[in-house]
Amino acid sequence: MIPRRTLLAAAGAAALPWSASAQAYPTRPVSMLVGFAPGGGTDIIARLLQPALQEELGQPIAIENRAGGSGTIAAAANARGRPDGYQMLMTTVSASAVVPPTMNPPPFDIIRDQTAVVLAGTVPLVAVVPLNSPAQTFAQFLDHAKANPGKLNYSSSGVATQQHLAAEALSAAAGLQMQHIPFRGTGQAVNEIMAGRIDIAFDTLPTYLPHIRNGRVRALATTLPQRVEWLPDLPTVAESGFPDFDQSVWYMVMGPPGLPEPIIGRWVGAVNKALADPALRARVRDAGFIPGGGSSADAANLLRRDAQRYADLIRRANIRFD
Repeated sequence: MIPRRTLLAAAGAAALPWSASAQAYPTRPVSMLVGFAPGGGTDIIARLLQPALQEELGQPIAIENRAGGSGTIAAAANARGRPDGYQMLMTTVSASAVVPPTMNPPPFDIIRDQTAVVLAGTVPLVAVVPLNSPAQTFAQFLDHAKANPGKLNYSSSGVATQQHLAAEALSAAAGLQMQHIPFRGTGQAVNEIMAGRIDIAFDTLPTYLPHIRNGRVRALATTLPQRVEWLPDLPTVAESGFPDFDQSVWYMVMGPPGLPEPIIGRWVGAVNKALADPALRARVRDAGFIPGGGSSADAANLLRRDAQRYADLIRRANIRFD
């Protein structure tokens, strides 16, 4: 019989190489998955943070866009990844907390099969219409939609994404009937609404802010309870007759299940340091993001809270990912 002390020593010796590698991490380039096409909010925040994270971590970070499945293709790849920190994920509330439970079967367990690392940022949504829309205000759009039940459409970057849920929440509250047109990412949806083939979009502010500023689309309302600093003259949905309306999107650095604490700590420190830099923080805010940060425990609590919050909305709207 092998003495217990010998077994413990052997186990400790076996763990040393992994512990040492985690402490020295990273020693080679890192891949960051993004579950949507270039041009959307997830891609924007990942690329805004990329240079600062490369400088702090001391290795190149390659942004890898794997669009599809409302962001779940990349999220599922993250869930299957090795917990070594060399493949990470920039994800959204929809891809990591909302969509997977609506799929049959779910591609991964949203709590067990991913590690919430750190919040990168949060954005409001903004309701925009093409320039050829007859609606000049949010109230006029509601009247237009009510006068044309089932004839208007709205875009999203996929089923059960925040864009989809925001439009469904408004439809339920205002008694609207509109057709849902999902895309693989917001880049294509932007082109369609600027071409006048989409009637309205509830989409992330960073995606549409440059087009609003350049007069390519018309903004009607934002979706947080309070007005946003980027468009202070634009009313909110809440003050337009729907006082409980509150929709936003968060972006989070996520790791595979079992990601070691030293690697989590490196990412938490790198993201918080990046977002504390005044120049980068100004760029992030100018792009329409509320900067994130905080601890991994904060990120995990946010994941759990919103998973429950949106599960209730999905049940009420009877949304399924077919």
